[in-house]
Amino acid sequence: MKNWKIAGINFDHMHMGDLLRLVDEHPGAEIAGVCHVDRSRMGGVIANLSIPDDRVFTDYRACLEQTKPDLVILCPATGEHADWTEKVAPFGCHILMEKPFAASLADADRMIAAVEATGKQLSINWPLRWYPPYITTHRLIEEGIIGEVREVHHYGGNRGPLYHRADKEERYPTPEERQSSWWYSKAAGGGSLLDYLGYGVTLGTWFHRNRKPIEVTTSVDRTEGLEVDEHSITVARYESGLSKFETRWGTFSDPWMTQPQPKCGFVITGTTGTISSYDYDVTIRVQTPSKPEGEDVAVDVIESPMKNVIEYLIHCLENGEPVSGPLSPEVCRIGQQIVESAVRSAAEKRTVPLAEV
Repeated sequence: MKNWKIAGINFDHMHMGDLLRLVDEHPGAEIAGVCHVDRSRMGGVIANLSIPDDRVFTDYRACLEQTKPDLVILCPATGEHADWTEKVAPFGCHILMEKPFAASLADADRMIAAVEATGKQLSINWPLRWYPPYITTHRLIEEGIIGEVREVHHYGGNRGPLYHRADKEERYPTPEERQSSWWYSKAAGGGSLLDYLGYGVTLGTWFHRNRKPIEVTTSVDRTEGLEVDEHSITVARYESGLSKFETRWGTFSDPWMTQPQPKCGFVITGTTGTISSYDYDVTIRVQTPSKPEGEDVAVDVIESPMKNVIEYLIHCLENGEPVSGPLSPEVCRIGQQIVESAVRSAAEKRTVPLAEV
């Protein structure tokens, strides 16, 4: 197996540590380099993964020129996704952007164009894509267990983006940290809507078999002293009916520790059945005409190369296959159209048609 060289550039999003750990654990990959303008932001990851000093950089150009990676993981602030893609793409490497796709549809199209020009692959990682309940849900939908999907309902969130670091290490932010963080900056792409709506609508598009809604209506909270939302509700009208996507910073508990109420996950209605599927659960609930009372179905045992994003990407690259589903720019762009429409709807306080460029 080829030894894939992978670099991690920009540590603004705490998921960088999680992704680099997957690289470190993969037998056919190595961490070729890590880079952030402020070295202290990388300190925990460098120590946890024993990254040698000669692979640590504060200038992304030096990192790319000296390490020549096959794949670059990018975790910048949402508002900088397009800028960083355009900076890195000319170096001729595949790019994995940690969710969300972008701050706007125009930025998403810039990212697609920048990578297409190099002949490399652009992938967007949504951690929910790798959860067994949702892999199982998609399989059952594709098998026709609930007929044609008519409604997708998603509730997603956590206590807040500053309450945990990489590997879900718990912490308690100060009020000053909250005010100064990019997560709470409108210009940087902060807010629960941009952080979490992409999860629901991108996997929702996957469940909807890439159908697009006709129009979108969104409402967000207006918390005094904040310039971004911490709570949003989006209703998307499809030809088949209505789907609802809710985002929340400030849940009672974090779902990876203890599921809050409402539970984080999906409820899907089809023409001949329903599925309820929640983060980290070991079963999903399925209703069908033969069992209208419902039954618990064990989630699939996930085998390689579908256990995580790094092993999946390496599998695709080694076999010359394009990424598919929620990682693909095609599916993610539909999700971004819905997000773009939601942002406009919330700002204008009205229903808007699906955004197009």
